[in-house]
Amino acid sequence: MKKIVIETVKDVLYSVIAGIIVALSVHVFSSPNGFAPGGISGIAFIISGLLNINMGYLLIAFNIPIFILASIFIEKKLGLYLSIYVIVQSIALILFEQFEFVDYNANNGNLIFATIAMGVISGIGFSLQIKRHGSSGGTYAISSLIKHWNPAANIAWLSFAMDSCVVILVLFTSGKGFEYAIEMAICTMTNLFISNIVVDYCMQGSKEGYKFEIITDDPEKIAQEVMSELKHGVTELRVQGMYTHEERHMIVCIIRKRELSKMMKILKKYPRSFASFARVNEVFGNFKR
Repeated sequence: MKKIVIETVKDVLYSVIAGIIVALSVHVFSSPNGFAPGGISGIAFIISGLLNINMGYLLIAFNIPIFILASIFIEKKLGLYLSIYVIVQSIALILFEQFEFVDYNANNGNLIFATIAMGVISGIGFSLQIKRHGSSGGTYAISSLIKHWNPAANIAWLSFAMDSCVVILVLFTSGKGFEYAIEMAICTMTNLFISNIVVDYCMQGSKEGYKFEIITDDPEKIAQEVMSELKHGVTELRVQGMYTHEERHMIVCIIRKRELSKMMKILKKYPRSFASFARVNEVFGNFKR
């Protein structure tokens, strides 16, 4: 019971922190410079500009019905935590405006700085929510609902299509001429691109490394060097080559990225060995160093 309570508190905290971070990025960098965030937030941003009301109110109005459907058809907890996330984000946006919290207006031509900062900061907020709950808001929830009713649908492409609609809307609703509309659309696309890169990077995990598979006649020697110098465990497997039908040894180990050069130096001492390695995004369990 205690563990369930702790995990629930963590889930709520992740949603609250993610909502505040995303709201901060919108208020400080997006709103004062006129380019839209992606997805449902982007649509809320555009309509709020046309109606001259805070986008926080529209975020709640647009997202809550979607999250209710997500709770019914996908998962109740997902709908609950997404609702907390968007409510916190909406309240934060309203409070930031009410108390005139500091913002970055790129009047001096540094619009690219605002775009990059928006992408990085919002990407961090999205990654917190996605990593903990598997979704970061309206666009992902809509994609998940469509996936529920049409399992063959590709969520990535659905999300991309909805984000593209935001870029098109920016072109036709800026109201300040074609050149300005193009500039805002480019900023919106750049922001979406950077935030997606940041999400991908954050989702790789804090224990990124490389998995080595080494076929060798000297398994004991290589294993001892890896264990003594890199302080990682090694697993040995018996394998058979299909060309010679000779039995060989294969050792498997996972190392940190920073240890790659040391591993290469060890393998160079055994020229008759054959090694391949692949990137590992996350490692669970007793992974020392």
